[in-house]
Amino acid sequence: MNKETFARLVIDSTDSLYRVSKSILRNDSDCEDAVGEAITIAFQKLDSLKKDEYAKTWLIRILIHECYHIRRLQSRITLVSDDSEAIWDCECHGRNNGYADVESHSDLYEAMEQLKKNQRLVIVLFYYEGYSIKEIAAILGITQGAVKSRLCRARNQLKLLLKEMESYV
Repeated sequence: MNKETFARLVIDSTDSLYRVSKSILRNDSDCEDAVGEAITIAFQKLDSLKKDEYAKTWLIRILIHECYHIRRLQSRITLVSDDSEAIWDCECHGRNNGYADVESHSDLYEAMEQLKKNQRLVIVLFYYEGYSIKEIAAILGITQGAVKSRLCRARNQLKLLLKEMESYV
């Protein structure tokens, strides 16, 4: 794959990359960092791509690894201040750090945020990105049965969460 084709791939995949990163990371700035770093890594390792038709899948795998890397780094950080100060500090810097304004999101978005990250990821890859179960299994390095199980559990959990939200209205 040449540099122009790679640039076109990145431009065409920007929304997809953001959605995938958002399913793992909740903070918008972390998502931007992960996407940027994944693009950089992919560009540096462009010669390791064996078949051009798998370029988007390859790029998404790199992004997923980068998202998990960021999450590992975040888990090592210990908050010194109490939660209210941490929330205030993040809001002052223009980031919400995962503390979502409940009124600004749709019910589906709120329900998706309550799913486990592995369930959220398969939902995004399957429904938003249009990957098949076989392709998701290859991207995540799990069996097709595991993908089907996660999808089933996620759909059932979403149904329950959305019914609960309906009953509060």
